[in-house]
Amino acid sequence: MYKTVVLNVVGLTPNLIGEHTPFLSKWASCGQVVPVKPALPAVTCSVQACYLTGKWADTHSIVGNGWYFRDECEVKFWRQSNKLIQAPKIWETARSLDPKFTCANLFWWYNMYSSVDISVTPRPMYPADGRKLPDIYTQPADLRFKLQERFGTFPLFDFWGPKTSIRSSQWIAESAKAVEEMYSPTLTLIYIPHLDYGLQRMGPNDPAIATDLTEVDRVCQDLIEFYESRGARVMIVSEYGITPVNKAVSLNRVLREQGYITVREELGRELLDPGASVAFAVADHQVAHIYVNDKDKIAQVRQLIEKVPGVDFVLGEEGKAAYHLNHPNSGELVAVAAPDAWFTYYYWLDDNKAPDFARTVDIHRKPGYDPAELFIDPTISLQQLKLAGFLLKKKLGFRTLLDVIPLDASLVKGSHGRLPSSPDEGPLVISKETNLLPSTLEATDVHDVILSHLQQK
Repeated sequence: MYKTVVLNVVGLTPNLIGEHTPFLSKWASCGQVVPVKPALPAVTCSVQACYLTGKWADTHSIVGNGWYFRDECEVKFWRQSNKLIQAPKIWETARSLDPKFTCANLFWWYNMYSSVDISVTPRPMYPADGRKLPDIYTQPADLRFKLQERFGTFPLFDFWGPKTSIRSSQWIAESAKAVEEMYSPTLTLIYIPHLDYGLQRMGPNDPAIATDLTEVDRVCQDLIEFYESRGARVMIVSEYGITPVNKAVSLNRVLREQGYITVREELGRELLDPGASVAFAVADHQVAHIYVNDKDKIAQVRQLIEKVPGVDFVLGEEGKAAYHLNHPNSGELVAVAAPDAWFTYYYWLDDNKAPDFARTVDIHRKPGYDPAELFIDPTISLQQLKLAGFLLKKKLGFRTLLDVIPLDASLVKGSHGRLPSSPDEGPLVISKETNLLPSTLEATDVHDVILSHLQQK
């Protein structure tokens, strides 16, 4: 098989390739840029699962970045076990064709306990004293120490949160080159997340995005030149495009006002109680799964949600089947936001009752996706002093919360999840192997395009 590298440059769209990406523009001109019609929802975990299996969510089961686990009555986001993907992956298919085939998965999602040969993925440590310490999970296990001894501790807080920067993508790129030198896998999957941050903070039309594009262009140049010098075929893919938004829609507040949601009060704050609620929304960017525990109420819940300003349409059973979302992990209903809107997870009606984790970076505890984690609350005076005080308390061993995340959803200017309005605003595949690229692609076709790069002359 031919050595192949797939760079997943999150948020890259055809209309972002231009003057601020000189290397990618030139490199793409030597090949072909093909737009991809993404899956619904067009979010990280769902789209990656389509790319890696060649199947839709009704088969591979990944209906979003998180969903309601009905057997546990809990909403869980950003799980990491590869066992959750219920379909064969591309590396398993390739290995069945060539027993010598090997694969490295570097930071693509659901990366733990998979059948790849080499894996690297974020995995913080959570000591009993409440700290969150940056770290990674690797297979082989000792690779964890080799990479961090060579490149320093993985910069987790540059990977997600208000401190995000190009450093995390640079660390991933350096670790990828090290993995290539150590193991020389047949297929290498590399995740480059940096564009995602600024695009969600500022929206794709903000002039400041030019800096992010230039930084990503340099990381891609470094990786592509490195791998091409080693005889590899390189593909670039992206998962979705980010579009401007100006309207945050809180479906759970609507449901709560109508008596569908139950909360549990703890220490004066409110926690969503999904198992006891008649209906609730699991918000995931511009798509929300609406779980209705009382099946007799599905029709009236649908009527309610369809009337909410900022909701474009709501899928029932037939609609879910049409979009390949008819899987038990999906909600009884699926709401899709209008092009300029996105869904918050907020369910409280009084910010004083918001759970303590709402003002922190806590991707696992929140019952929905929260892009406000990319901001520091602008109403906090002396922000640097507050951050310094937090770090000092942590160093002294005190338990304390870094509660600096705003509850103002209007700060978010970019989102994704619904299908793009035009191909120029959606995901893409770029390759110099133009004979291996069809003129049109759906998300499930990317699997076969990668396989053809591995196999065909």
